[in-house]
Amino acid sequence: MASTPRLRFSVSYHERVFGMSLLRSPVSFGMIAIAMAVAGSVADVGAATTESESRASTGKGVVDAKVPIGTQVTGFELKDFRGRTWSSQEFSPAPAVAVVFLGTECPLAKLYALRISQLEKEYAKSGVVFVAVNPNVQDSLEMMASFARKHDLEMPFLKDPAQELANAVGASRTPEVCLLDGQRHLVYRGRIDDQWGIGYQKDRPETTELKNAIDAVLANKPVHAPEVAAPGCLIGRRRPTESDGEVTYANQISRIVQKRCLECHRDGEIGPMDFTSYEDVVAWSDMMYEVISDRRMPPWHANPQYGHFVNDRSLSAEEIQLFEKWVDSGTPLGNVEQLPEPIAYVDGWQLPREPDLVIPVSSKPFKVPAKGAIQYQHFSYKTDLKEDKWIKAAEVRPGNRAVVHHVLVFDRPAGSEGGIMPHRSFLVGYVPGGRVAPFPDGMAKRLPAGSELIFQVHYTSIGTEQLDQSHMGLVFEDDPSKLTHEVQTTSVVDLLLQIPPGDGNYTSSAALPTPLPDCELLALNPHMHLRGKSYRYTATFPDGRKEILLDVPNYDFNWQTDYQFTERIKVPAGTKILGEAAFDNSDKNLNNPDSSKWVMFGDQTWDEMMIGYMHVAIPIDPATGRAKSSVLPRDLNEGFIDIEEIFARLDRNQDGKVSPAELPERIRPFSVLVDADRDGSISLDEFRKIEERIGGGRGGSRGGARGGNARRGAGFRSGGRPGEATKNASSQNNGDSASDSEDSSAD
Repeated sequence: MASTPRLRFSVSYHERVFGMSLLRSPVSFGMIAIAMAVAGSVADVGAATTESESRASTGKGVVDAKVPIGTQVTGFELKDFRGRTWSSQEFSPAPAVAVVFLGTECPLAKLYALRISQLEKEYAKSGVVFVAVNPNVQDSLEMMASFARKHDLEMPFLKDPAQELANAVGASRTPEVCLLDGQRHLVYRGRIDDQWGIGYQKDRPETTELKNAIDAVLANKPVHAPEVAAPGCLIGRRRPTESDGEVTYANQISRIVQKRCLECHRDGEIGPMDFTSYEDVVAWSDMMYEVISDRRMPPWHANPQYGHFVNDRSLSAEEIQLFEKWVDSGTPLGNVEQLPEPIAYVDGWQLPREPDLVIPVSSKPFKVPAKGAIQYQHFSYKTDLKEDKWIKAAEVRPGNRAVVHHVLVFDRPAGSEGGIMPHRSFLVGYVPGGRVAPFPDGMAKRLPAGSELIFQVHYTSIGTEQLDQSHMGLVFEDDPSKLTHEVQTTSVVDLLLQIPPGDGNYTSSAALPTPLPDCELLALNPHMHLRGKSYRYTATFPDGRKEILLDVPNYDFNWQTDYQFTERIKVPAGTKILGEAAFDNSDKNLNNPDSSKWVMFGDQTWDEMMIGYMHVAIPIDPATGRAKSSVLPRDLNEGFIDIEEIFARLDRNQDGKVSPAELPERIRPFSVLVDADRDGSISLDEFRKIEERIGGGRGGSRGGARGGNARRGAGFRSGGRPGEATKNASSQNNGDSASDSEDSSAD
């Protein structure tokens, strides 16, 4: 079998910490070259070029000659973040050694840190040794120490600054595991399991490759799958850099990074790695090129053939080519005098002035668990406003941007009961990297007196338990008499989704209940959940002309984007808007919670939604001070579907009855209460009894007097009422906890 030479090197603890600390501290342009020199000398201390290392490509993080399975790794010596030297000889009695490559900023490494610790404890009695290794040039010993502390990492955590061990075993990403048997032959290389990946997560792993490999080694059997691709972040490799070139960081790349990346990728923001310095960008350049070339980043999903949007984050083909040329030419810094001025980001509110009203999203900090899927959390707040207020600007300010995925805020009339109307009552939202800007001159959104606000928060786990206390700030119009347009939000919605098990292309369409009045279209925001696949808005104008307003061919639930038109679209009265969506409920959708289930409309991520929000500005009547017409429902019942249509959609086999199996899971246990003749199914007449019990009189006035169309007012939703958890499990935010899970609120 092939073998590699013994790897030996040492790095001074103080030199390494000093060098990386300097790189990550605020420095002047003149100090950048000094910091680079320090980092370069530190990285080269005691580093010997080996045959294995020479096979590693310096371009785009690819290893030219993959280290074959079966290669023997004869020994290594590396220092941990405390300065202790660890030798592979210390592990000689072990029947197997699992070498786990981790990066301190890689989101998947954070998620898998706990899993690795659990496996270490599980196999301790069998003598299996786990060793964590950090091969990234951008990760300092201080960062490693912080990572180990936050994630309770007790195994040796070693630094591989020249990637010698990574090259010896052929590792290319973090997290990635290389398993060595008792003779230190490489018998497995790849992922830990399949629970988390780039852009998806499952409730639990379905395949456990590392565990299977260890069990095989302990049983003296060959590993069934010796190599499985590991998703994650490319290792930040030590590479030779050029000082100058045609495309440099100073003259071009820094401006691309400022414009497209820094909104999220800076300290304290949701981006998992920091791109604020040249050194950071160089260290991540291979990974950056990978995700921008396949357009995973920056997150932007609109088809460029339709519409122009002021918040377009996408890179142009020219920008991608420039980045590729920069990476291929050795990531030169260039003339530091050409660097742009740093962007002065606002630490506080991004509103045009201090908010007139600040509202806590939750009454006390919410505890975000270290791992696992987190249900949508709902919090409520009674404003107690004595008069209508006109919102000129609004901002939801996350308390912990690392875990707040997005926040949607809805308002409902004072004294209303039942669930919110997520398709009709949207007020404002927060998404990572979203721009906060006031409404155009003369435009504002009306918040009726006494409104109750509902906050729907989507949290994501990052591997360690976190707390969040977010707030919303509102800036009101000082002189409402100057307003010319009222901004309102309406939507197309299909409340009767019934996505069959395994259907990879279930389609749905919906139109507004009534055509739009004379107005201006400001922005569009499609909303679906984990099975959402694509979404398109099409306008049909009174003259019959059709226009695709927005096309999102690859919808991504991870990014709830508000597509804001560069130029507002004037919409004549009578214009109809159609929303068309597709869903993937098959196993090919890696985000799919369960492809064996029928999926209905509901507010949790394992349910689905088909909503197409649209923000419009309607002229104000000077005589009344209100919009001349309205797209808002007059009560919470308006716009619901006829009870017969609901029944027909539920009756999947079209036998004229609805069996318990055809009902949404959450209401299935209650079918016995409706089945009056006890024949095991529900007839249309029995189904109408539901309408009589829960229909009518629900909700207060928004756009006018309360109206009671009993047939359309049942409010029955096939996936359960959106906001049902808000009513039943959430109390008021004005003093009491209001989350879906009381145990998750911090004491």
